[in-house]
Amino acid sequence: MHPAAVGFQCPDDVRAAGDGVRRPARTTGLRIAGGRLGVVTTGLIAVNVAMFLLTAVLAGIGGANPLDNQNSEFFFDLTQIPVLVDLGDWWRPLTAAFLHYGIVHLALNMLSLAIFGAEVERLLGRVRFLAVYVGGLLGGAAAVQLFGDPATAVAGASTAIYGLFGAVAVVYLQRRLDLRGMLALIAVNLVFSFAVPGISVLGHVGGLVGGAAAAAVLVYARRSVPLAAAGAAALAAVLLALVYVVG
Repeated sequence: MHPAAVGFQCPDDVRAAGDGVRRPARTTGLRIAGGRLGVVTTGLIAVNVAMFLLTAVLAGIGGANPLDNQNSEFFFDLTQIPVLVDLGDWWRPLTAAFLHYGIVHLALNMLSLAIFGAEVERLLGRVRFLAVYVGGLLGGAAAVQLFGDPATAVAGASTAIYGLFGAVAVVYLQRRLDLRGMLALIAVNLVFSFAVPGISVLGHVGGLVGGAAAAAVLVYARRSVPLAAAGAAALAAVLLALVYVVG
């Protein structure tokens, strides 16, 4: 027998009671982040941070300040430069969306991705969220490729993040929620894009349109998975054609 707060307890009863108690699960910080932010959102943030660290290390190896990661040759080789894309560097519109000019650029975009990525992933689910993210990425790349300066390098996740802005607006519209706050946020960010030198307005606007279009296809065709998949594939095909064929 074991002494207890009141009287005594039988050892067998203590063991039996313990069998019904759940022990604390051991987990990792990454799993916790995945639960709070969403698995896909966490993965995208991890890839962006990893690319920044890689370009920072390579910049340091090349003799530059690691915080000036854009000075690495590897960084330059992955940016979107329309004329080089036209000459065959097909990967640039895709890889450019995972590069950032310095730690402030990275931090601002990752904060936005954490907030809006988690929201869109919660609203649409992992697969649809990823489709929206890609839609924003390709929409921004298409706008830069079609209308941007052929020789100017462009990079950053903000094209896809603006796609998330557009997706939230579409979901709110479909659910008949109050859109005013979201529209005001989009307007403020667009004004900021026009006002600050060095920001790719084309990439932001193209990303907004691409993400909104992808979300509209997925939300309004949600009752039919084949139709939603076909619509998303058709949109991706059009955006890819604008990047690689028309551009």
